Amino acid sequence: MDFQLTEEQSMLVSTTAAFVEKELLPHEDAVEASGEVSPELATTITQKALEAGLYAFNMPESVGGLGIDHVSQALIERELAKVSWALQVFVARPSNILMACRGEQINDYLMPCVRGEKADCFALTEPGAGSDAAGITTRARKDGDSFVINGGKHFISHAGEADFAIVFAVTGTDNSSGRPRNQVTSFLVDKGTPGFTVRRGPICVSNRGYHQYEMFFDDCRVHESKVLGDVGKGWDVANAWLTAGRVMVAAHCVGQAQRAQALATQWAADRKQFGKAIGSNQGISFKLADMVTEIRAAELMTLHAAWKMDQGTMTDGDAGMAKLYASEMLGRVTDEAVQIYGGMGLMNETTVERLWRNARIERIWEGTSEIQRHIISKELLRAQA
Repeated sequence: MDFQLTEEQSMLVSTTAAFVEKELLPHEDAVEASGEVSPELATTITQKALEAGLYAFNMPESVGGLGIDHVSQALIERELAKVSWALQVFVARPSNILMACRGEQINDYLMPCVRGEKADCFALTEPGAGSDAAGITTRARKDGDSFVINGGKHFISHAGEADFAIVFAVTGTDNSSGRPRNQVTSFLVDKGTPGFTVRRGPICVSNRGYHQYEMFFDDCRVHESKVLGDVGKGWDVANAWLTAGRVMVAAHCVGQAQRAQALATQWAADRKQFGKAIGSNQGISFKLADMVTEIRAAELMTLHAAWKMDQGTMTDGDAGMAKLYASEMLGRVTDEAVQIYGGMGLMNETTVERLWRNARIERIWEGTSEIQRHIISKELLRAQA
């Protein structure tokens, strides 16, 4: 692996950093206070991202995306992470699983998402099936040339702004392994489809302004042309996206930690106690040393996983290790940043309070730390079988 960024990668980093500084950060305090991003601001961010060439940067060039490698994508994610999800989400990354679109789906869903004309959301998690995704109970029954969906989803991010949802539902049972296993199918379900209801979910302490929603399907009928991929092969559509997504979550954690560390370092240099800067005390300076060391380790692990993805050699364990270490590193770094700030670190007028609060979700979504440890250890032991 070459640790030197290419000229293009350096340009992408500087372009993204400048975009965050100019177009996103000035709005962060207002969004934190109100808990909302106005439709007008959302539209403006999307338009600015399109103009900057950052919109849909994760998509292949063949459909109008940037067509960049995964290392470059991770670098962009790292920079976008330095502002809250409520704002950066409008620099959209359409779900890569939309590349499974066929026929009319390409013009109805894939291309509009790449052009910024539509937005999607990923609807898998259910109240009784979080880490156990295979245990989803939402059902889709074949009826003529349609499927009738019944069930519910929750913790669906960005569903309020999305034009359609990528919904996963059980469509049958497979007994080939000796025990029954759900066959899952993914569907493209438009907002406004009869029997499909979306409503705001409970308020989350992390990422104010980036809302999560609940979905309800009550005899929701969708035509068979809305099946994404093949019937019963929904996991084939989802798994590659979920695994790659964990590497991008790791990159996101690195970016947040870098922001927290920079703020803590500046505070340690400026804050005076007992006649000198608190950073001159080993109790503080050693914290900073540990923070920057852990961030560097997480960054290298993340970029290495992204590089392996580009080589086609990344395993689920590689992605799991990056996500596990980076998310837990972020928790430690933001906690230490609060400690360095002292009481002010818990006041909502300081950015470190926000970063500390936002960091907590990273150990849960896209697969909990416990799930990542299960994936890593299972892969390790499988090699010894």
